[in-house]
Parts: sequence; C-alpha cells; structure tokens
Amino acid sequence: MARVQSIERAFQLLDAISAAELGVTELAVRLEMPKSTVARIVNTLLDLKAVERVEPNATYRIGPRVFRLGAGQDRVADLVFRSRRHLEMLAREVGEDAGLSVPDGNKVHYVAQEDAQNDIQVRDWTGTLLPMHVVPSGLVILAHWPAQQVDSYIDGGLNAYTRHTVTDPNLLRERLERIRSDGSAWVVGEFAEGISSVASPIYDGHGRVEAAIHVHGPAYRFPGQSDPDAIAAVVADAAARVSGGG
Repeated sequence: MARVQSIERAFQLLDAISAAELGVTELAVRLEMPKSTVARIVNTLLDLKAVERVEPNATYRIGPRVFRLGAGQDRVADLVFRSRRHLEMLAREVGEDAGLSVPDGNKVHYVAQEDAQNDIQVRDWTGTLLPMHVVPSGLVILAHWPAQQVDSYIDGGLNAYTRHTVTDPNLLRERLERIRSDGSAWVVGEFAEGISSVASPIYDGHGRVEAAIHVHGPAYRFPGQSDPDAIAAVVADAAARVSGGG
C-alpha cells in the first residue's frame, strides 16, 4: 500500500512533541529531517491548531485540536461527572443556576447545568453554542489561548449581541489580561439583556484550560446586594476543585 510521506512525518513530529516541548531545530535533529521540512510541517500544524507555540522558548506542544480529537465525548462525559456535585453546591450556595462549558472551535459549548430553587429561573443553556467573547465561560477560556489564537479569533469578527457587548479588539485584549490576573470574569447583559454571569476556568493535568464553570441569573437580583468578588471566589474555588479531580 502506498504511504504518504508528509503525513508520516507529521505524525512523527506529533509523537515527538507529545513527549516533550521541542523547537524546530531540536525536532530536526531528533527526527533526522531537514530543518526547512520540519518548519513547514510545524507551520501547517500550527495553522490547524494541532500544535501550539510556547513562548518565550519558541518550542511547540500538542494543540487543542488534537486533544479534542483524542478525548472527544469521553473527556466531556468525565468533566460532567467530576463537576456535577460542585455545580449542585454552587447552585445551593449562590442561589442561582450553575453550569459547565467546554471550548468547541471558536465557540463555547454549554454541556451541563444545575438549577437553583428559584421561582423565576433563567433557561437551561445545555447544548447551546455561543461566541467566546459574549459570555464569561468563553472569556476565561479565550484569556488562556496563545496570542496567535486570540488574534485569529478577533480577526474573525466580534459581533455585538446587545449594546453592552465588547467588540473593540483593544478593549477585549485588555479584558483578557485582567481575567488572567483575576482568575474569573463577570459579564452583565452582553449576550442577553438582563442576564448576568460569572465564570472561572478549569485546568487539565497539563495546566491548560479545558473548560469553565459559571453561575448565571437575572441581573436584577444577581449579584444584587452580594459582593461580586466573593461570588467569583466561590466559583473559582469550585473550578479549582474540579481541576484537582475532587
């Protein structure tokens, strides 16, 4: 059977960087390939999000697209299982609905929700796909993407869903920087008027953001008289527990 050399080489490269973060020169030496060939393959895999660049050492590691292909629904099912009791706790403690979401391309996918016991409830968003920049779950994921990936997302256009949606690229970049520092994000009325939400990221075993936990409710009562920072801290604690496998 005929074999395609470029595909073989791409898999050799992926095998190598799955074991260690390597630069183009190191890959060329290890795989005994011309450096120009390795650079060409790496750039293609980078465009496909199969690998991602690690600064400041200019090395490469396995990218989010390969993780999605490898883990698929099993990963999501595991996240839902590990998150469920923490979502229940959040819904009880905060008094608003709590949810779990994962990245799906350039959108965030809501995969689970636990409802609080309120007479007036926000709809169940499970199964919904939304742009990253209009909801806090998407923002905390986007905030941890490599700069090149963020640039690509912004270049695709920042659509406004309400008059409050942040669509200015510079303002969005500043916001993402604050989110990385704060560890959480609040959004009020940017996807839907009258809805507020706060989210924090969930990390995988490699220290990369793989999902987000959020709490949302009607803006007239959430956060209401409660301290937004205190609520964000409770959400961040739940996300940290899921990250730790607890």
